[in-house]
Amino acid sequence: MDQKDDRYYINKVLEGDVQAFSYLVDKYKDMVFTLAVRILKNRENAEEVAQDAFLKVYQNLGKFRSKSKFSTWLYRIVYNTAISKVRVKQKTTMSIEDQKFFEIGDEKQNVSISFDIENNKMILQRLLNKLDESDRALITLYYLDGCKISEISEITGFNRSNIKVKLHRTRKKMQEELHRILKSEIVEII
Repeated sequence: MDQKDDRYYINKVLEGDVQAFSYLVDKYKDMVFTLAVRILKNRENAEEVAQDAFLKVYQNLGKFRSKSKFSTWLYRIVYNTAISKVRVKQKTTMSIEDQKFFEIGDEKQNVSISFDIENNKMILQRLLNKLDESDRALITLYYLDGCKISEISEITGFNRSNIKVKLHRTRKKMQEELHRILKSEIVEII
């Protein structure tokens, strides 16, 4: 149903209905911004990349072929725009408070569970920050956004086998870093 909705609005935009594009922007703006912020680790740069990506989408909408989902095509544009931005500007840092990394569903959770969630989010953010942009994007697309390997292949241009290997190696890196973090925290406690 979503693909049909997207196709309807894409056709409307191509027919000259500029307002129809706002539907696509509203539908995908959070996804676009989230991917950009996770790659760039900087809110302002992510906003700029999101705007640039939507502008590119609008300008190139006629080139979209329905071979893949619109969201996959859009992800590819965001990914490429963000990676280009990283190449131009060196890495910047961003605190966990500046980004909406996870939504906490039940606000009635007790303090200890809430603390554990916050602690886990901070640890996960530290792990992600240790990764290079490409690995961070793969982890984000696969685990946090739920993309399939085939979609990630279309988005990044990597072949499926390469993605599986990179995901495996990245998980291993994250696991090793997690052991280091936990070990240092245990030493601090003792």
